[in-house]
Amino acid sequence: MDRRKFIKIVGCGCCGFVLHSCASAPITDRKQLKLIPEARLNAQAAQIYEKIKEKEKLSKDIKKLTEIKDIGKKMQDSISEYFYQSNLKDPTLNFQWEYILIDNKKIKNAWCMPGGKIAVYTGLLDVTKNTNGLAAVMGHEIAHAVAKHSVERASRGVLINTTFQITDILSGGKLSQINRTTGTDTVGLLTQLGIMNPFSRKQESEADYLGLIFSSLSGFDIRETSKLWERMKEANKGKEPPEFLSTHPSSSNRIKQINEWMNQIILKYPPIKIS
Repeated sequence: MDRRKFIKIVGCGCCGFVLHSCASAPITDRKQLKLIPEARLNAQAAQIYEKIKEKEKLSKDIKKLTEIKDIGKKMQDSISEYFYQSNLKDPTLNFQWEYILIDNKKIKNAWCMPGGKIAVYTGLLDVTKNTNGLAAVMGHEIAHAVAKHSVERASRGVLINTTFQITDILSGGKLSQINRTTGTDTVGLLTQLGIMNPFSRKQESEADYLGLIFSSLSGFDIRETSKLWERMKEANKGKEPPEFLSTHPSSSNRIKQINEWMNQIILKYPPIKIS
């Protein structure tokens, strides 16, 4: 088969595959690529979550864990009710929500795995300070799961790897030659800086936006969110990589964007009444 015919067949096949795998993020309607089945990622996440529960030291602070669970329950109910009242498919329909508090004062972090598996580290509580601050972080992490960011990121990785392999074949191995010449994954690094990092920052900004909405719908004061990020910035003591090297927006840009969204979200997404 000659190269031109090969390009035509592969190109048409990839385009058809990608077109049939397009979806939209909830609320923002940003177009998404989903090549990986969500159910598969949810199942894998659930298994990893169980291993983390066995490996990590879980906090015995029942009061704080109860607060985390209460915030989560308000959010999961408000999110489902919002989509029900909007006559839209609930993206959390197949979630198996679960919450843990990991006893580690050194880590100021929280995360939400696909399918609603959430963890908060005790070190983060020194920064959140109050219920609204904690809700701001949890809203952001829950937003990643609701918007299916893990599915999207995995799908983009598959597409990039496939594109690299096809391009390498069509170029006679020139991309592989670049990596061999430099002695490192130069093409991968450029892909990370030029495609994956900007894409990850876009997801982080979307999670900030959706997190504000979910917190507001759940009755929390989202005005605490920018104060939270000010405290986070102070806790990090300005130790941030340049934004183009990072998967996250800089703290200053994040705070600026949150403040710009604040009033609009408060007016458009007031606390929702659960029917």
